[in-house]
Amino acid sequence: MTRYRSKSLATWIAVLGGTLGLHRFYLHGWRDRVGWLYPLPTLLGLAGVQRMNAFGQDDRVAWLLIPLLGLAISAAMLTAIVYGLSPDEKWSARYNPDAPARSTGWVPVLGVITALLLGASVFMGTVAFGMQHFFEWQTEQSTTRS
Repeated sequence: MTRYRSKSLATWIAVLGGTLGLHRFYLHGWRDRVGWLYPLPTLLGLAGVQRMNAFGQDDRVAWLLIPLLGLAISAAMLTAIVYGLSPDEKWSARYNPDAPARSTGWVPVLGVITALLLGASVFMGTVAFGMQHFFEWQTEQSTTRS
């Protein structure tokens, strides 16, 4: 008999640990190859944050690494939104085919709200950070050519 996979729990795992792939491991087990890809951009982004703390805002490697963290967080929040908004019947058919559909109530909806707030904020910040540093680099390139 297979274990029951809760939509509410999967949604909240994606919100809290999605950047590490924990939601994939919950749904598909520890052998899930896609789940093992999640920590890489997260850890690279965290390395970028560490570099910026150590070397300051002019560190170009940090400029490239930090947006990876923002994109990893945004992707995890998008996954949480998809999980939380899946119809209960569709969720049960995919992850619990041997069990009847269970009504999930408001718990995944609260996860979706949280994911939407975090994901949108982080994504907008990531785009602003990336564009700012891109334009600073462009300005720097044009002044060195002159």
